Amino acid sequence: MISRKNAAISKFIIHKVGNKFNDTKNAFSSKEVDFDEASYDLMLPFLLRPFGSQVQSYRFNHHADISLNEINSYATQLFNDEAVFTEVSQHIVTHLYEQSNSANIKTGDVLVVLFEGIEFRDMTTNAIGIFKIENKINFFQTYLENNSYDVLVQKGISSKKVDKGCLILNQSDTEGNIILSVDNNSYDAQYWINHFLNIKYADDANNHTQQYIELCKDFSTEILKADYGAQEQNVFLAKTIDHFKENEIVNVERFKEDIFEDEKSIRLFEDYKKVYEGEQNVVIRNQFDVAEAVVNKEKRKIKTDIKLDTNIQIKLDIDAPDASTEYLERGYDNEKKMHYYKVFFNAEA
Repeated sequence: MISRKNAAISKFIIHKVGNKFNDTKNAFSSKEVDFDEASYDLMLPFLLRPFGSQVQSYRFNHHADISLNEINSYATQLFNDEAVFTEVSQHIVTHLYEQSNSANIKTGDVLVVLFEGIEFRDMTTNAIGIFKIENKINFFQTYLENNSYDVLVQKGISSKKVDKGCLILNQSDTEGNIILSVDNNSYDAQYWINHFLNIKYADDANNHTQQYIELCKDFSTEILKADYGAQEQNVFLAKTIDHFKENEIVNVERFKEDIFEDEKSIRLFEDYKKVYEGEQNVVIRNQFDVAEAVVNKEKRKIKTDIKLDTNIQIKLDIDAPDASTEYLERGYDNEKKMHYYKVFFNAEA
């Protein structure tokens, strides 16, 4: 997560990127944008807002040598010498153009930006932003002609969210520069993250926590819900979040002992974990520090509703993992030939 309260734009340029696959060309600007006050005040939060809630960060990747990563090289040049800003920004667009190997890759505006005063982990640094605007919206423009007002439709950039963007901080750890990325138009998951930026998640508590929660979410959907029903799925997810909230360090063996009640369930989880690691090409650590921010974010995304085909929904409290087991029973009525849930309570809230 970053803070933008003291951030400022020091350099800003716009280019157009085409599509190599269908032979649409790039168009380059030769000068930086000179903002008026109103445009600047709208542009700065528009660009930085998406990164205020980003928990996980990335690092540059390359199969041979990180220094051969193109965007890493361009970022290094810009951090070392801002005088080459326009030239390097054009190289960035050309590199993006070279990744358009499909008709699905959209053309658009590319914004290359230098920021100052970005706050990250109690440090203030400068950063490079690369943004691609792929979708434009229609809006009405009124104008005066012959003493009467008329209206026309124009296309422009929505100020609500960027389509794709990355923020490369001039701050590094043992893995290299810290990078944040967003993709709100992920029609090609490989295009932005892997091909253009060539980045990977940082090997830190945020990533380890995220990976394990994703494993648990998939296990709950593909195994528990499919074979045992939504109640078992939701109880498992609630217990998982509860375990992460109560422990600063997750040990996989202790997690299994705490969550599962029998050896059969443990074996199901272990077998699924092996398949998951192979399919996702990841290795889940046996012990890792818990990232509280990731847990809180994932907790908000988990839905614990049991939706029934009789237009009835039962909402479970994810903060009370034992309530479902104690006060909710699932059964089958032979006369009606239907499943049912029985709910116990003292009084209606």
